[in-house]
Amino acid sequence: MSRPMTDLELLRELEPVAEAGMNQHLATTRDWNPHDYVPWSQGTAVDRPWTPEQSAFSEIARIAMITNLLTEDNLPSYHRAIAEHFSLDDAWGAWVNRWTVEENRHGIALRDYLVVTRAVDPDALERGRLQQVTAGFSPGQQGQGSVAPESMLDALVYVTFQELATRVSHRNTGRACNESVADVLLKRVAADENLHMIFYRGLAAAALDLAPDRAMHSICRILVNFQMPGFSIPDFRRNAVKIAVGGIYDLRQHLDEVVLPVLRYWRIFERDDFTGAGERSRDELAEFIARMEDEAAKFELSKARYLERDAMRAERAAVKLGR
Repeated sequence: MSRPMTDLELLRELEPVAEAGMNQHLATTRDWNPHDYVPWSQGTAVDRPWTPEQSAFSEIARIAMITNLLTEDNLPSYHRAIAEHFSLDDAWGAWVNRWTVEENRHGIALRDYLVVTRAVDPDALERGRLQQVTAGFSPGQQGQGSVAPESMLDALVYVTFQELATRVSHRNTGRACNESVADVLLKRVAADENLHMIFYRGLAAAALDLAPDRAMHSICRILVNFQMPGFSIPDFRRNAVKIAVGGIYDLRQHLDEVVLPVLRYWRIFERDDFTGAGERSRDELAEFIARMEDEAAKFELSKARYLERDAMRAERAAVKLGR
């Protein structure tokens, strides 16, 4: 039996794939300026306290925008994490730095937009940034049931699903804002996240060919314990429920728009190159997906009932006001 490849050996074998992916990315993406997406003419004096009436956003749009931005704010920790798991040499280093530059634009543009339009409380936003960046980031910090990437393959799998999940969240947040500039801005950010996902997804596909059992183990391990990188945001769990009920990002979207499309791209349930260990991981993943399907169906039913009750309460309140 051959010896499993080490992370260093995998990095060396995948370096040409990373270089090709980097070249494809540079040919596909386009540079943009954060200041071009900010309605500067809407800027007002900041010496007066912020109140919710100053925002044109609904509560769910504000919560989603704050969550998205504070997640982007933790970029220093993300840069460190992928540099540690990948490398700063050759194509790997070129990608890590290019990815960091592009992600940094997202935080700049979102923060300037929110502050200029006073769509959210700017003082609370800054307090949240300080707390978020001070806490740092590691997927293993996210509490009971979560795990940290232990290998390059774990990290590669995590960022593939995380980038796609972030694209879905940004795009749905743009729609929820019901404001044309915010929608265009978040569409631009979501497009970047999608291209980042394509880079990582391609590398993971090549890793599956090189080390199928190890890669399958990482896919199962990461998906079973997957959490978005916003755990240290104030009131994250409570706001995550509101975001799910508001249609920004829920378990059904996670399964149908993130998990299953990537697994189909990798042909996980069609491959015949796994040995016993890889097949066991694949079986475990299939069982987990079946549980996710059941949980998503239950959530959709609960959500429908909640929205129906909420609509009835709003109708009764409107009737009382009419009297």
